Amino acid sequence: MTYLTVEYKWLPLPAVWRLKKLETMASLIHFYDTVDHHILLNRLRNVVGLSGTVLKWFTSYLTDRNFFVSMDTCSSRTHKIECGVPQGSILGPTLFNLYMLPLGDVIRRHGISFHSYADDTQLYIAVSPDDTGPIDALFNCILDIKSWMAANFLQLNQDKTEVLVIGPEGQRKKLLPKLQDFKPSKSVKNLGVIFDSELTFIPNIKNLTKIGFYHLKNIARVRPFLSQASTEVLMHAFISCRLDYCNALLSGLPKKNMQNLQLLQNSAARVLTRTRGREHITPVLKSLHWLPVRFRIDFKVLLLIFKCLNGLGPFYLSEILLPYQPSRTLRSSGAGLLKIPQVKTKTYGAAAFSYYGPRLWNSLPESLRAAENVDIFKKRLKTHLFNQAFN
Repeated sequence: MTYLTVEYKWLPLPAVWRLKKLETMASLIHFYDTVDHHILLNRLRNVVGLSGTVLKWFTSYLTDRNFFVSMDTCSSRTHKIECGVPQGSILGPTLFNLYMLPLGDVIRRHGISFHSYADDTQLYIAVSPDDTGPIDALFNCILDIKSWMAANFLQLNQDKTEVLVIGPEGQRKKLLPKLQDFKPSKSVKNLGVIFDSELTFIPNIKNLTKIGFYHLKNIARVRPFLSQASTEVLMHAFISCRLDYCNALLSGLPKKNMQNLQLLQNSAARVLTRTRGREHITPVLKSLHWLPVRFRIDFKVLLLIFKCLNGLGPFYLSEILLPYQPSRTLRSSGAGLLKIPQVKTKTYGAAAFSYYGPRLWNSLPESLRAAENVDIFKKRLKTHLFNQAFN
């Protein structure tokens, strides 16, 4: 028999109230709550193909377990764990993903593209205002998802199910009435990034700068007590990581859209170096070896392309990068260039990875494109972009 003990520290409370609180907590601790152990073990055996000792390990891990909550000298009653996998454990998320594997087959039957991350799934369809076929397929797919979830002791959260229509405003207005059964939204958050209907990413940039300046204000308060090195660690932990997170999505946006991000980086550099506001910021960024925001975005895009061309990137990006093949032999034939597709719109087409990435890649020196490995490419690329930004 195996027990899982969860300990909590609270302020002193009456003993009776504490025991009642413990009993409530013991029944509410999250374990990806409704993952059925019998279904999960069958999935590991029949879908994943586990057998022998490995399957016995998982069987031992999932069966005959109990847990209680302990707080100071008080403990709750023992509860048997009959379903669920611990959310904070190493195996918990992996087992949950394996439990959800058949959901992909349900969605694929309807010919709908999707992405899944843990318990968050996004469905994608391309549709025109005059064609209701993809919308009907989406409705049928969601009905099948509900049925599959009910059979697997899961439930679709209707309150968190949102629809985002991306495209010109006129076409969006024609489509929205057909999607009233869902919750239409002008923007949705996906893995921390806010997507809007026009893909301007302005709501995401506003949210990012708001959070960034909040942390920067707190860092500025304690700056007099910190060394330069310690402050720089805080800047990377709270500011730079946010500027770099999924920043490849901002490629091709107008410069005015990213002014606030550059202002955030400039302010972080001033706080770090104790530079006054009236002094020019370019020498400060150069002394810190910080690439401006626009160049950080290009760095991420070019690094993705290098990885894709060398078998290290995701397939859905690699397949849209085509080598440049001129109709006749030219000096550029073996230069490692990429084909730049034609685009119809400057707003969406020129900002797409399939266009912006190859155009940026072809502008690099041939010696940089021919780097031997990722580490060498990153060093040369940082030097190249640094020279472009400051020289």
